[in-house]
Amino acid sequence: MAVRTRPPRRTGGGSRPRGARSGNRTGSYERVRVAPDTRTSRGSIELPRIVTVKELSEMMTVSPVEVIKELMKNGIMASINQSVDYETAAIVAGELGFEASPVAEVAVQEPGTEETPRGTKPVEDDESNLISRPPVVTIMGHVDHGKTSLLDAVRQANVTATEAGGITQHIGAYQVEIHGQRITFLDTPGHEAFTAMRARGAQATDVAVLVVAADDGVMPQTKEAIDHARAAGVPIVVAINKIDKPNANPDRVKQELADYGVLIEEWGGEVLANAVSAKRKEGLDSLLESILLVAEMEDLRANPDRPAVGVVIESKMDKQKGPLATVLVQTGTLNLGDYIVVGGTYGKVKAMFNDKGKRIKKAGPATPAEILGLSTVAPAGETIEVVTDEKTARTRIAEAEKARQREASVVQKSVSLDDIMTRIRAGDVKELDVVLKTDVQGSIEPIRSSLERLQAENVKVNVIHAGTGNITESDVNLAVASKAIVVGFNTRAEPGARNLADAEGIDIRLYSVIYELVGDVEKALTGMLEPKFTEVIRGHGEVRQVFKIGRHEQVAGCYILDGKFTRNSSVRVSRDGKVVGDAKVAALKRFKEDVREVAAGFECGVTLEGYHDFQVGDKLEFYGKEKATS
Repeated sequence: MAVRTRPPRRTGGGSRPRGARSGNRTGSYERVRVAPDTRTSRGSIELPRIVTVKELSEMMTVSPVEVIKELMKNGIMASINQSVDYETAAIVAGELGFEASPVAEVAVQEPGTEETPRGTKPVEDDESNLISRPPVVTIMGHVDHGKTSLLDAVRQANVTATEAGGITQHIGAYQVEIHGQRITFLDTPGHEAFTAMRARGAQATDVAVLVVAADDGVMPQTKEAIDHARAAGVPIVVAINKIDKPNANPDRVKQELADYGVLIEEWGGEVLANAVSAKRKEGLDSLLESILLVAEMEDLRANPDRPAVGVVIESKMDKQKGPLATVLVQTGTLNLGDYIVVGGTYGKVKAMFNDKGKRIKKAGPATPAEILGLSTVAPAGETIEVVTDEKTARTRIAEAEKARQREASVVQKSVSLDDIMTRIRAGDVKELDVVLKTDVQGSIEPIRSSLERLQAENVKVNVIHAGTGNITESDVNLAVASKAIVVGFNTRAEPGARNLADAEGIDIRLYSVIYELVGDVEKALTGMLEPKFTEVIRGHGEVRQVFKIGRHEQVAGCYILDGKFTRNSSVRVSRDGKVVGDAKVAALKRFKEDVREVAAGFECGVTLEGYHDFQVGDKLEFYGKEKATS
């Protein structure tokens, strides 16, 4: 086999092969062919690309001291916790009588897919392996229309007297049973939670229950919930709640739903509606039967005989137990003792609890469970995958992190109006989704109809949600989940929405003239949109001293009050409240050294192109032009 010869001994220290993470590399080595080891083979082992001395000794069931001795013979000084590369580990294994081979590579799985997790045997999900699974349901609707009350009523109505005392904890999801069939409810009511999970790539819901109060009718958040469910392609079941109230008017609710495009079955549509009272626990069985009927039409099936893949519903740090995560198994079966990878963390399932707080040993498809054993708290919406062992889990995390970093550097998270034409030509975009917010209801229809008439190169505009009021985090979350842009007319973006949009790369455009709004979208579709630039204030400072250099030039000795000064900025000079100069930065120095930027609280020297009239006390405002997102 191919190995490395031992380097010549040196008095100044040993040398080591490339890849060992300790010691000083002072020698040289070369790769040569040597005769096979004549010692009796002690077996074969599979080695990862990087392995610690301790792990290597455990694989070979030898003392770590023996491994360290062999490393020293090869000129490597390593402690028990230090790492070596595969080739070095293979040499040591060979000298101790083991045949080493690399761990088989498996392609990295995309988050949220149904493929077999890394490190597991492939399991074909053919028809014979698939069985019916319970539907997963999310409750959505307007605030105060009874979403939480309905969840509580369904839960209590489906708990027997003997089980009532068993509900000792809240795990964010639970199952109910009717006519021998189970339904899983996600106890995270509201379209915000629903869309936030979609934005993270977790399409966990099969059916959306739209709660509408019989005495209140369709409200703005009701419309939002409908649009969010439509954007996700999730079927809707309507629950007309509060029918026990004297002023309840279910027919008015059905009419308003029809006006918004949700046609109830008895009105000739396909959407099932049920009159319920969460307060009196009336109509609940009828609602559950409707959910089962929709689920049957969706033909929800999964393979329970494969390693589990699921999604984290919620997680927390428990003072006594440590990190806890509520997971929803989507396919496969999660077993006690399984090694799991969740985003950037991993662990071994040490304990599992069902929604009633009872210990369980396994959780099948569409089953919620609270698990104990993760090393850190996992973010909600992350994909959970079962792997073969701890080493595979660590490798999986490292490779997933590298993949995320690569994607972050080359893949745009969302569609930007500025580069829409480029992405259309690349075939990345077939439909430009738009979230529209206006100041008044009367502006929505003319803008929507004008936008949806636009079409270029087989790409059409689709307004997936339209509403009145400021642009909120919920609007941005929908844009993230649907890869849409957000357009505002005579409205503004709330600070939280703006921050989320900046973090997620969402394009927010604000307009006060309809033809400019429609014109920009049309120009974007035809590749004629010119990027807009806006002024960004970078920092403020004060001139404390003025130094003359040469006959005319000046250096302003400044103290930075806030923000930062950057070399590629322009500067406005103000004196007594009036602007007396505006020029580009010629040089920015600290202690005679040229610098790119200086932060608040520090002093620096500034010279400007063509401006030489600084006075002590002048105020400086550094600003720049950046491509606008609105």
